[in-house]
Amino acid sequence: MNHNPPAQPPPGPDLDPVTGNMAEAFRLLQAPPTAPGRPQPPAHRIRTDPDAVGEDLLKLVLTLVELVRQLIERQALRRVDAGDLTDEQEEELGATLLALHERMSDLCAQHGYALEDLNLDLGPLGPLLPP
Repeated sequence: MNHNPPAQPPPGPDLDPVTGNMAEAFRLLQAPPTAPGRPQPPAHRIRTDPDAVGEDLLKLVLTLVELVRQLIERQALRRVDAGDLTDEQEEELGATLLALHERMSDLCAQHGYALEDLNLDLGPLGPLLPP
């Protein structure tokens, strides 16, 4: 019986530069110190309408579901192009994806959105969903 010690996993990526940059970014985002003897201004609070928060959350959830739907659709197309599926599987997958697309359209319409309205602007990275 051989009692070798368990193999050590390979070292992970060096995250020190990333964590250092994040710490610096957070430091820069902090409010500047107030002058001695001056009262500290009150913290900024976001005032929101509870109805708007619910709608924004709904739109976020619909956007994430649409992102997952598009990713599944792309993966299905890759499998079809690779010839990994039988004709019956391709047909069933196509019908399922079409039904999912229609259901997403219905959900959006129920809440006053179009599928094109579902997107997040990621700033310099661009939109979350492709055009």
